Amino acid sequence: MEDDQKFLEYVVKSLADHPEDIKIERTVDEMGVLLTLLVNREDMGKIIGRSGNTAKAIRTLLRVVGMKNDARVNLKIEEPEGGTGGASSAGDVTKSVDEAMEDLKL
Repeated sequence: MEDDQKFLEYVVKSLADHPEDIKIERTVDEMGVLLTLLVNREDMGKIIGRSGNTAKAIRTLLRVVGMKNDARVNLKIEEPEGGTGGASSAGDVTKSVDEAMEDLKL
């Protein structure tokens, strides 16, 4: 396991109520390193934080870890099964967590 993945796992497990459900997939391509995070539906709020501030902080720290290793590191947070995906109660609109995060940027 690489340093960036170990760091992400440590931080997220520290925040989560269900650390046993955390899964991290690491892929490398010409764009750099992509860490895909899947957490328990109940932990999404803690990982993303109010106005996305926790997720932004984690992404910033991952970039710093990546710079130490001359790698560009990005984080994608997957919507867990059974999640609302930012949808209304009618369930007619589904967005990924990353799309919802983009919508929050004013």
